[in-house]
Amino acid sequence: QLQASGGGMVQPGGSLRLSCAASGFTFSRHWLSWARQAPGKDFEWVSTIDSVGKSTFYSDSVKGRFTISRDNAKKTVYLQMNNLKPEDTAVYYCAASIATIYPTRPAEYNYWGQGTQVTVSS
Repeated sequence: QLQASGGGMVQPGGSLRLSCAASGFTFSRHWLSWARQAPGKDFEWVSTIDSVGKSTFYSDSVKGRFTISRDNAKKTVYLQMNNLKPEDTAVYYCAASIATIYPTRPAEYNYWGQGTQVTVSS
């Protein structure tokens, strides 16, 4: 299972770091992603990292502001979010996939976290 944490309310321009701790599966073999869902908006993949942490992918909307990383020893994936904007407000989910190549569809993910709310507002 996955347990996400670190959400909260922050002013525009601020920062937050999300964490997602894993248990019950071989973390080091899984690709990991962060995705978000805002009211009235489409589900959006935010960022993905491969199983060894060498390749990372970002949506255009967060590129240059967000950084994904993982610690396989701690079985945790992180999302450092800087220069947050009101449009980043959403529930953020972490997900894990055993896929051998870059997984882009929700059906490719085996595990999902419960979501953590991020609100960016002045």
